[in-house]
Amino acid sequence: MGGEETFARLVHRFYQGVRHDELLAPMYPQDDWAGAEERLRMFLVQYWGGPTTYSDRRGHPMLRRRHMPFTVDADARDRWLHHMRAAVDELSLPPEVEAVLWDYLVRAAHAMVNSDRPASLHTYER
Repeated sequence: MGGEETFARLVHRFYQGVRHDELLAPMYPQDDWAGAEERLRMFLVQYWGGPTTYSDRRGHPMLRRRHMPFTVDADARDRWLHHMRAAVDELSLPPEVEAVLWDYLVRAAHAMVNSDRPASLHTYER
C-alpha cells in the first residue's frame, strides 16, 4: 500500500473533509482531531501488515462495537466514503493497489452501518 507515509497522507486528507461535514464531524472528538487521525492511521497500518501499535495501545479493534454509540446510517456511510474517495484519489496509487484499498474501505464502511434509515445521498461514486 505504500507504507505508513501513504496511510498518514490518506488519513490526513480524509479528516480535512470530515472536520467540515455537518453529519460526520459530530461523531468525532472535537478536542482531539489529531488523536482520531492517529488512531485511524495506526489501525490501517496494522490492518495492512504493519506494526501492531494500534492493538498494543487500544486492544482489539472491535470496529463495529466502537461505532455503536453513533447512528451510522446509509447517509453517514456514503459521506464517509465520499471523503475517503477524495483522499484515495490524491494518493495516486497504482490502479491495482488502489482497487484493493478501495474495495476494503467500501466493505468496512458498509459493515459499520447500524441503522436502517435509507440514504438520501450517494456521493462516494466517482
